[in-house]
Amino acid sequence: MNRLRKKYQEKFIDQLVKEFKLANKFMAPKIEKVVLNMGVTKPDDVRKRKEVLQEIVEQFGAIIGQKAQITTAKKDIANFGLREGDPIGVMMTLRGEKMWQFLDKLISIALPRVKDFRGVSRTAFDGHGNYSLGLEEQIIFPEIEYDKIDQVRGLQVNIVTNSDNQGHVFKLLELMGLPFAKVEENN
Repeated sequence: MNRLRKKYQEKFIDQLVKEFKLANKFMAPKIEKVVLNMGVTKPDDVRKRKEVLQEIVEQFGAIIGQKAQITTAKKDIANFGLREGDPIGVMMTLRGEKMWQFLDKLISIALPRVKDFRGVSRTAFDGHGNYSLGLEEQIIFPEIEYDKIDQVRGLQVNIVTNSDNQGHVFKLLELMGLPFAKVEENN
């Protein structure tokens, strides 16, 4: 069992129940899934974009150990030069043990490697208890070899929970070690 998951089950649930005076442990916020995605708009040539996307699928596979799926445009958008069915990005949904492994790696290995890191946003909640985190570089993950990538790209990490209470989810993520930015005081 992953160490972060073990801490969640053995410590964090009890802490959350006690702190928020929840009726039972089943009311504690729980992470249901993590969705990763990376959009690619260039190159304009669809064949070259497919090659780039295939490279990104391999990078996601190296980071997570699971094959990502290529997403396609749902309709034509002339301003962007897109036709329905054109490949536009890569996404992956993580659940269970792979989800916990990824979160552990993100919090303990990848985020500390971000240059000039001052913490993640405290306000990136969507109002439904889910948290979104944008990473500017995929090279913060140790599995990505800088010499073998054609371009540094950003990716989006969405942490989906079972709770609508933003305060409860914030506390859960804080307990898990997600380094939130410090609140600046106005003097």
